[in-house]
Amino acid sequence: MNSVDAPAYSPAPEWSGRSDGPGPEHARWHSVIRPLDVANPQAQPGVALLGFASDEGVARNHGRPGAAEGPAALRAALGSLAVHHEHVLYDAGTITTQGTDLESSHERLSDAVEALSRAGHLPIILGGGHETAFGSHRGAFRAQGPLNIINLDAHFDLRTADVPTSGTPFKQISELVGPEDFAYSVLGISRPNNTKVLFDEAANLGVTITLDEELLAMTRDELRSHATQLCADSSPIHLSIDLDVLPAAQAPGVSAPAGLGVDLRIIRDLAITIASTGRLALVDVVELNPSFDLDSRTAKLAARLIDDIVNAHFSVPAV
Repeated sequence: MNSVDAPAYSPAPEWSGRSDGPGPEHARWHSVIRPLDVANPQAQPGVALLGFASDEGVARNHGRPGAAEGPAALRAALGSLAVHHEHVLYDAGTITTQGTDLESSHERLSDAVEALSRAGHLPIILGGGHETAFGSHRGAFRAQGPLNIINLDAHFDLRTADVPTSGTPFKQISELVGPEDFAYSVLGISRPNNTKVLFDEAANLGVTITLDEELLAMTRDELRSHATQLCADSSPIHLSIDLDVLPAAQAPGVSAPAGLGVDLRIIRDLAITIASTGRLALVDVVELNPSFDLDSRTAKLAARLIDDIVNAHFSVPAV
């Protein structure tokens, strides 16, 4: 059962945050973000935030509920961050899973992402459990064709199950697009938290795997080179960030806190390097669970990552 009770779709809420005065020199997310109707997204292309308030997939995967509160917490953490560019930022509202009906909310999410993508926006999905990734990817795939998936995550999320869960999204995507078009790299995998069955499934699907301990042993130059290599082809990129890839001390507010985790500086370097290619087509930030957060620590960290990704994406010169 989803832990948030709200309409299936809610328009963008009113944003709030610190205000130091009028004018672009005082710009913050809350003062510049514009509402966008997913039913009519034709507007100057920009970044379009879209909430997916769902943790039914987490519940089905026997995780701790609370991720459905993630979109509201992420908006609150983003609100006061200063904006140092003039590119357009939109809020396209929130899709909420109704009761246990994850499948219908997946359809709504796919339809919304497809519409945003076709209108030229970069959708950034505020999760929600990692079930978010299947619905969002399907929408981007319909609009743009095959995508190169790069997942920063402690888990493969390649489980086989009778129903979709937060542990099945990339297995579902592999079945959606077929083996020829399934390009999936996952960075931050925790060996003790993934069984041999999942490693075998990853091998069968041709997944590129980088363990958490391997990332921790890399220099900064090696990390950036590794991320660049994963982006070597010309495909549009789906960047998915599961916040449980981070150490529990840095990101306590998640459904499955990491025993080891990968330091924020590493995750940030990877995300910025990937965003700096200019080929982002879709971003998911998932598994924020405000019920277990401490002083909004995880939400603030995630908001900083989103802001960094947006800045890096826009830093690429237009062709």
